[in-house]
Amino acid sequence: MATFEFINPSSSAYFTYETVRNEIGFYDSASLKAASGSLTAISNVPEGGLIQSDYIWSTVVPHGTSSVEFTASLTIPTGSVYFRGTGEFNVTITI
Repeated sequence: MATFEFINPSSSAYFTYETVRNEIGFYDSASLKAASGSLTAISNVPEGGLIQSDYIWSTVVPHGTSSVEFTASLTIPTGSVYFRGTGEFNVTITI
């Protein structure tokens, strides 16, 4: 389980947790399903502001403090996911 805590001092922002794609930029049957699992303990994320598939999950990062707990359904090897964000915010990840 990992807790993602966001602090957004400004306006709208967005965070994405994504599985690294294959050499041609896609997910295929051999791709790790690094985003499969459960998103729980969701705090201050607007309804409909969180999406998830087996390869990616994303959340709106509203003004102020918000958080999400992610429990992966498998072991995530180092270097198999990356994080992207838009807008101005800080994220702290606690494992």
